[in-house]
Amino acid sequence: MILEYEGKRNEKEIFEAIKLINLKSISRNPMAKSKLIKGDNLAVLKFLIDNGLKGKIDLVYIDPPFSTNNTFRMSKERANSISRSDSDNVAYDDSLVGPEYLEFIREKLILLRDLLSDKGAIYFHIDYKIGHYIKVLMDEIFGKENFVNDITRIKCNPKNFNRKAFGNIKDMILFYSKTREHIWNESKTKFSEEDIKRLFKKVDKDGRRYTTVPLHAPGETKNGPTGQLWRYMFPPKGRHWRSSPKVLEELDKKGLIEWSKNGVPRKKIYADEKDGKKIQDVIEFKDSQNPAYPTEKNLDLLKLIISNSSNKNSIVLDCFCGSGTTLKAAQDLGRKWIGIDQSEEAIKVTLERLKLKQRTLTGEENFEYLEQINELPNKQVIIHHLKLEHSIKNNLPKDKLIVRNS
Repeated sequence: MILEYEGKRNEKEIFEAIKLINLKSISRNPMAKSKLIKGDNLAVLKFLIDNGLKGKIDLVYIDPPFSTNNTFRMSKERANSISRSDSDNVAYDDSLVGPEYLEFIREKLILLRDLLSDKGAIYFHIDYKIGHYIKVLMDEIFGKENFVNDITRIKCNPKNFNRKAFGNIKDMILFYSKTREHIWNESKTKFSEEDIKRLFKKVDKDGRRYTTVPLHAPGETKNGPTGQLWRYMFPPKGRHWRSSPKVLEELDKKGLIEWSKNGVPRKKIYADEKDGKKIQDVIEFKDSQNPAYPTEKNLDLLKLIISNSSNKNSIVLDCFCGSGTTLKAAQDLGRKWIGIDQSEEAIKVTLERLKLKQRTLTGEENFEYLEQINELPNKQVIIHHLKLEHSIKNNLPKDKLIVRNS
């Protein structure tokens, strides 16, 4: 499926529309590996592509505007999206809707795809009203075969409104990889005492809790060892042994196979040998009731994503960095990061948040702060392996939207 709408440009047109910009270093620690950049994210992304970072980013997380047709404001007293005043400072404008919004997002996604490494992944945080259109765009740009998860995130407590609809307590995170060889460091949640009693109902002679699982799994194996005879029995029809008969024999000798009264074998799984539960695609990470910035996301949510989909030497990128939650999480987990935003309020909040703790032993920040400037110097300037680059002037589309098969 491909979305077609008036004003949709091809990739060549998008790249050719980008004009030169420059970045000016503002901070005192220009040798820091992490970068906070104030500027137009499309221009800065192109800058990164052409100056050594194409194919170098292992993880992208973005939480862009949701096409709400609202202006989000904030003041020193409050920064949530519910209680706001017209006299408050503008945090960001979310007025693009329909095809204009989709093209705004699509252009960023194309550049982000080029920045991703072959082991990289992107997480796109969006809401239920526009998320399904974004899914079609991401299928087009990253390939349907690289779709990994549609994660449901429980964001708040249950609502009690009078609208004729179910309460909305969730948003969605679309998870795509660049290839099928993406980084994956699986996080697990610890078993609670209730979990252990519910999932491991049996107790052995030593007082250890356990459960049992079948020794076979779906699918026949005709020629391999897992389809062979073991203890005078074959696996049930349409199934195969989970392990070879040799391994099953070893498990039985160790007392790890339990035989029922009817002679049915099952493998023992002990609670104290499990490292926790696999995290599912419905997760609960509620946002703060007193955010420093509108739509600020839960820090632990970002730590989960970064832990699972990046390594210690990875670069994490957020080109709608807002309050800097992604950057803070990446820094806490020992990752290099790049954050981009053009909002004055977002940069203020992020700088304050990052400078609180992220300093070296010499007192310098662990990141460099740069700002986009449109005036070009007479000579080409190299800024710490990031050379001179380009900006973009958007030609936004109209209002016609078509879905067609690719």
